[in-house]
Amino acid sequence: MSGVHPYLRMNGNGQEAVKFYEEALNAEVVGVQTFGEMPSNPEFPLPEEAKHRVMHAMLKVGDTVLMLSDTFPGDAYQLGNQVDVALILDEVSQSKAAFEKLQVGGDVLMPLQETPWSPSYGQVKDKFGVTWQISTEVKR
Repeated sequence: MSGVHPYLRMNGNGQEAVKFYEEALNAEVVGVQTFGEMPSNPEFPLPEEAKHRVMHAMLKVGDTVLMLSDTFPGDAYQLGNQVDVALILDEVSQSKAAFEKLQVGGDVLMPLQETPWSPSYGQVKDKFGVTWQISTEVKR
């Protein structure tokens, strides 16, 4: 699945959006994970209103992939900024190189780090205002 994919940001209506795009685009829902399904962290208790919000969803539309997630309660949501670009690479070294180059003149939104879904994931807004979600998908 390596490549560049659209990543939509919803404002609490991610579950509804998944159903809508599944029907409207005749998409196959590959997976939906909510914030409530993440391992708990006592240092950062999860607010009740976040538990059913979509942390990550993936839909297959023909030969392409559409991804989406909800904002976390309290995070800013601005119309016009609902689309990110997800860059998925096969090697951690590729992710690090792309992240370092895209951050020049831009802003790091989330440092590149290991997550439950990727050995190397981060978010950066480049100098043109485009938000990139960079992830490594290790082939098994």
